[in-house]
Amino acid sequence: MIDLKDKKLILASKSPRRSELLKGLELDFEIRTKEVEEDFPEDLEAIDVAAYLSRKKAMAFHEEIGENEILLTSDTVVLSEGKVLGKPNDQEEARLMLKSLSGKTHHVISAITLKSRNKEITRSDVVTVHFKDLREEEIIHYVQHYTPMDKAGSYGIQEWIGYIGVKSIEGSFFSVMGLPVHLVYEELQAWEEEG
Repeated sequence: MIDLKDKKLILASKSPRRSELLKGLELDFEIRTKEVEEDFPEDLEAIDVAAYLSRKKAMAFHEEIGENEILLTSDTVVLSEGKVLGKPNDQEEARLMLKSLSGKTHHVISAITLKSRNKEITRSDVVTVHFKDLREEEIIHYVQHYTPMDKAGSYGIQEWIGYIGVKSIEGSFFSVMGLPVHLVYEELQAWEEEG
């Protein structure tokens, strides 16, 4: 168990999945949100994109972090054949993304940033995901009946497409969902020990 004592944890995310996962750590937290453009330099290594975006989200709150507050931001990207897949812009883009993942192995990278007024740490977790060959009608069903638009790579592993499409994963299921809770716990534990 983590006791942050007089510190207040702030989750800077609109994602219901991240909120749900953080609740699973039995931590009290408040949600604050802000619009941040999820763009990144073209020459940035693909493996570093999630960490860059997580830090960028944290920096947007730089002036607003209270004396006893710890801000948590996160970002998730899918890396397939060297290409970064973020959130799709429309159903057609979602369909094409899922088609590109069909029958292949890809990586999901989820990063967290914990920031206070005088400390900041960013860590990433990389998970390997193996997809079966998806039929076109399966992709269309998912795109039309679920919410791929707010998910990196156009899918949620905890939804129907994950049930029928994901053959195996190497790494944390929760990182694929969008929050590497084991890293959040480790870093907050270290924060607590430092006082």
